[in-house]
Amino acid sequence: MTEQTEAAAPRNVDFVPPGEPADWASRGITLESAQKWGFTRSILNDQPVRLFNYRNSAQQLVWQKVRFQGKDFRSKGNKEDMCLYGQWLWRDGGKRVVIVEGELDAISLSQMQGHKWPVVSIPNGCDGAAKALRKNLQWLEQFEEIVLMFDGDDPGQKAVDECKLIPFTPGKLKIASLPLKDANEMLMAGRIKETIDAIWGAKVYRPDGLVGVSDIMGELLKPVTFGLPWCFEELTKLTYGRRDGEVYGFGAGTGIGKTDFLMQQIAFDVVELKQTVGAIFLEQKPVETAKRVAGKIAGRMFHVPDGGWTADELTRAAQELDGKVFFYDNFGQTDWELVKGHIRYMVVSLGIKLIYLDHLTALGEDAEELGLIMKEMAGLANELGCIIHFVSHLATPDGKPHEEGGRVMIRHFRGSRAIGFWSFFMFGMERDQQNEDPIIATTTIFRILKDRYTGRSTGKTINLGFHSETGRLFVRDDDPFKDKDAETHGFSNESDDETPF
Repeated sequence: MTEQTEAAAPRNVDFVPPGEPADWASRGITLESAQKWGFTRSILNDQPVRLFNYRNSAQQLVWQKVRFQGKDFRSKGNKEDMCLYGQWLWRDGGKRVVIVEGELDAISLSQMQGHKWPVVSIPNGCDGAAKALRKNLQWLEQFEEIVLMFDGDDPGQKAVDECKLIPFTPGKLKIASLPLKDANEMLMAGRIKETIDAIWGAKVYRPDGLVGVSDIMGELLKPVTFGLPWCFEELTKLTYGRRDGEVYGFGAGTGIGKTDFLMQQIAFDVVELKQTVGAIFLEQKPVETAKRVAGKIAGRMFHVPDGGWTADELTRAAQELDGKVFFYDNFGQTDWELVKGHIRYMVVSLGIKLIYLDHLTALGEDAEELGLIMKEMAGLANELGCIIHFVSHLATPDGKPHEEGGRVMIRHFRGSRAIGFWSFFMFGMERDQQNEDPIIATTTIFRILKDRYTGRSTGKTINLGFHSETGRLFVRDDDPFKDKDAETHGFSNESDDETPF
């Protein structure tokens, strides 16, 4: 063996004399393994060294990794011609090849498998893993399975992520993980069966976002239930409630009642559902928001000076909000990155599930900017599993103004295409504030503009009245528009043909 190695060694390389194969008892390596892998012990500069001898496809010694005591490594030879460590030991192709991070891990794993199944390691540590595998891609592709079993530390897992980008045949790459750091630690701990099980249990790598039915079967078989209810039972029935990861858009003209609706919904979430709420009102200070929500709880208009309420009533109602509502106290700061960070903190650190944002249009100046924000907001809700309710201002319609009962359409929302695309539900609110009939003047038509969930509630409406003494909205049992023509209460023949879905 020594004579063949010396004869085959490339010229002009002063290799360390190979010495003799030797076991390494403290690392669990047997003499048989050392002989199989050409792992030898030698002397260099009067110091004992261990040699990992690399060969090329022609079995020539082309590179040596020299290990001194204390994990001091040196190297000799030509890296350009070398294979993966141990590659020359195995035939080309077969059922499976396992790739580990270090030479000692390769010898250890081979030993645990009785030296029957192909194992190789990368030559230059995890930083050069992807480059080494690309260089030897043709050889690796001859196997039916390519299993990565890198170290469980951060550098090792980073190397795994980099190797995922190599163009292996789809479905061929698998990822195995060990309970200890690497294969040698598993060998020294005597956990051989667990190591073999990890190889057989390696998971097929798929790019992020690709799943099969088996991956989602558990979720697939869960009973279909209503989401969180709205403050009005009629709306819950039409929408089947609110679901985690979804965003809901509201649009209305000035003074129509969208703020009243949000305040009443927040109060319902806190008192009836025992939920914690995040309130991001960009043009309303936390004190005013708190007073309005507390007013919905107590049936008092605490934000109105002559509303007939007392300080004790306000105190009791406000105490119900303590620890249940967290406000964005940065009036006028409308930077989306800042708001996004607050939403993430509320959900992740405070455990908040329900977010209210008023209003979206304060965060962006044009349709393109609003589109990007809307896309990120929908992605954030999906990532965090929260529910985001947002208000959008409306563009002035061609016909009757929204404040006079003009019908709200999706295309009236500023940035409507992005809002329409990313929202799960969109709602419009209409009211003819100047109507001579006091019932009509105080009735808000709550219109479902988009229903992504079933599509069946699109176009449905709910008539909401307003109780002036309690400041609460309620669902009217009667229809004040029944005997009125369409023009009287804001209906028109316009169609929402610009809807982008």
